[in-house]
Amino acid sequence: MTHQPSQQNFWQTLWHAIALKSNLYEHAQNTPKTHRLALTIVLLAAISHVLGSAVILLINRASGLFLLLALLVDGLSVIAGYYLWTFIIFKVGQWLKPIDPTYGDLLSPVGFAYAPQVLNILTLIPLLGRPIELILAVWSLLAVIVATREGLNLSTRRATLICLLSWIPIQLAIGSIQVLQQGVVKVP
Repeated sequence: MTHQPSQQNFWQTLWHAIALKSNLYEHAQNTPKTHRLALTIVLLAAISHVLGSAVILLINRASGLFLLLALLVDGLSVIAGYYLWTFIIFKVGQWLKPIDPTYGDLLSPVGFAYAPQVLNILTLIPLLGRPIELILAVWSLLAVIVATREGLNLSTRRATLICLLSWIPIQLAIGSIQVLQQGVVKVP
């Protein structure tokens, strides 16, 4: 049975994305409705990340202005990361093999791959926050591999190579933002 995201409700789409259902990614055509669903998932991932960061920053007694600025940066970094990761996948895909889909065609499948990040608020669990964050990052990487494989019609090996090459700069950027925030919060 074929599942087209534009014909499903939001929760079914989110579940299929989290479960790495390849049919979802394969049939994620670039339609306005599909793109809205994908962007909604990315926005929920950003909100989940912001809520987790807010609690941690409040526990560390971040000042009001810094708290607002840090949360704005956190939310925008998730959204910017989505567009940047899609762009890097597109460019690396072009470099390794001329590809037919456009950058816009990849936005929906990669947006759906952000579904595991909706659970980012779970990073608040004491002593398990960092391991949960790493599990969610790898889960999202696996989802992006499926999305890239289906979206670009590639082998799993080639999709994995493209996604790993594009995942590293994204993880470095996320880590840099987190280290910067932690350093600023510790300054009296």
